[in-house]
Amino acid sequence: MIINNGIELGNEKLDFATKVITELQNELPKYIDDGHGPFLAAIYRDKILIAKTANSVVIDNCSNNYAEVNVIKTAQDILDSYDLSPFDLDLYVTAEPCMMCLGAIMWSGVRSVFYGVPSDTVEKITGFDEGFKPNWFDEFNKRGIAVYGNIEPDLGEKVLKEYAKNGKIYKPQR
Repeated sequence: MIINNGIELGNEKLDFATKVITELQNELPKYIDDGHGPFLAAIYRDKILIAKTANSVVIDNCSNNYAEVNVIKTAQDILDSYDLSPFDLDLYVTAEPCMMCLGAIMWSGVRSVFYGVPSDTVEKITGFDEGFKPNWFDEFNKRGIAVYGNIEPDLGEKVLKEYAKNGKIYKPQR
């Protein structure tokens, strides 16, 4: 697991993060079967689910509708605020956020990010372009956003491999 600036998660937080990421990975095939992309995200406050959404790029015909962006928008609607920082929220996602999602997360006010499969593995399995993200952990840290990753990556890799084998891979033509 990647730890945040040398700070390891306590057992309780690690157990909860593992539980949430595992649940998201286990639910993801249902969303994929319904036409969503292979990523699922959830936002929690004090272990209470605020919002959960999947990638909906293809079914909504909108290249911005990544799981992280969708869940941030849903949480903002539910909490009636564009600034989520007063709510001390944690974002959980089945894979490391791409370059576009990092910007959305940074500006949203989310305090912590927990993810499953790292980007390099996502790219190898799916062929998706996760973007150029130098030092993003450090940049989030400077802004007070904690990042913890590689949580149950094997489970997520299995879902991505099945998606790549059977799914529609979104890749814009260049």
